[in-house]
Amino acid sequence: MTDYKHKLGSLADRLKKEPPVTPMQEVHPVRPATPGGKPESRFNNWIPKSLKKELKSYSAEADISLKEINIQALREYLDKRKSTDNRNT
Repeated sequence: MTDYKHKLGSLADRLKKEPPVTPMQEVHPVRPATPGGKPESRFNNWIPKSLKKELKSYSAEADISLKEINIQALREYLDKRKSTDNRNT
């Protein structure tokens, strides 16, 4: 017990003598990695809740992200529109 009191007393003396050292932490913003290094931008829109539920369910079953589903759907839509527009000209 006396050994414990001695250690505790020496700790208190050390804390009084030594100034507290505040650890310095550097903060760096996190930059999300983009696939293939392509720049990305935010795209928000409102959709019916029922469609969102269906998308989330499909996403879980197919093990694919909602982001990837949106990218694929938009790419297919644009490709289809471009081919339709080219046939009409």
